Amino acid sequence: MDSAADIAIEGAGLFHIFRETTLETVALRGAALTLRRGTWASVTGPSGSGKSTLLHVMAGLLEPSGGSVLLDGVDLTRLPGPERAQRRRQRIGVVLQRDNLHPLFDVAGNIQLPLRLDGRNGAASRERARVLLERVGLADRGHHTPAQLSGGEAQRAAIAVALAAAPAIVLADEPTGELDEHTGDAVLDLLGEIRDEGTAVLTVTHNPAVAERADRRLQMLDGLVVDDD
Repeated sequence: MDSAADIAIEGAGLFHIFRETTLETVALRGAALTLRRGTWASVTGPSGSGKSTLLHVMAGLLEPSGGSVLLDGVDLTRLPGPERAQRRRQRIGVVLQRDNLHPLFDVAGNIQLPLRLDGRNGAASRERARVLLERVGLADRGHHTPAQLSGGEAQRAAIAVALAAAPAIVLADEPTGELDEHTGDAVLDLLGEIRDEGTAVLTVTHNPAVAERADRRLQMLDGLVVDDD
């Protein structure tokens, strides 16, 4: 059994119902997931099984219909929107399949944005951006806009943005979904490095090659997480 100190984030009894006019779709049916520090878990499953919904709920991007998400002993689902956004910005890095970057900022500006929102001064945020751009292999692309990046560069930039605040957790939705094999491997190598440094990583994916990189492989079936180890 995990001690509280081992747990980075824990979702329990998660339900989510999407409602559109008279139509209801139950995406999560009591899903539970515990993510340990310094480990990488993957969740696979067919389209419509609830994978992305689970990630969005765990990240605090989507309020569940029921259940809890504990981060540092606090239930994110009970927090007002602004406080939930602040905790996410400081403790959780989120990498989506696309549209991670603000189109009006260059890459360095995207990395600095969450830091400036939390009051980090200009010199400190610029230095953090410089370090992360070098870390993800984009040292010469900091002043490029997202539209000037390749797919692989944009995804590495998204990881840099996710790491800006040195979060305890990185949640990534189909991180290699639109990348060729070589570029995808580079992104997965980077996620592996983050895990080895003590960050908890969760990927949701259709790709078995992504799942194979994880320490723990799970499946999503009909809105529930099934341990596949």
